Amino acid sequence: ERRIAESGGGLVQAGGSLRLSCTASEFTFDDYAISWFRRAPGKDREGVSSIAIHDGSTRYADSVKGRFTISSDSAKRTVYLQMNNLKPEDTAVYYCAADVQVAYGADWLRYWEYDYWGQGTQVSVSS
Repeated sequence: ERRIAESGGGLVQAGGSLRLSCTASEFTFDDYAISWFRRAPGKDREGVSSIAIHDGSTRYADSVKGRFTISSDSAKRTVYLQMNNLKPEDTAVYYCAADVQVAYGADWLRYWEYDYWGQGTQVSVSS
């Protein structure tokens, strides 16, 4: 069964760091883009970052540029989101999602078009 799953969430103080992982199984990893979204209570889903596995191209939301870094390891079929200098406003459930079209130029923010979604992992940042 094709699936992706997140791990690595937790509780940190403001200014701290966390690394999220998104691991894929049973599909051709290198054909896809993997994106991170988040949803905070009472807010809309927000695109955080995206990476096209085949060429390593990346995208970031303005709110996380300079603080978050996305990377991939094809051998481990895993995408990482390194989150530094975390702020209370980063508190949310973080989801990873996979899509082939995004890897080849489709708008990565169109979350409703993604093929696969993880179950989410909670990130909480205290002030």
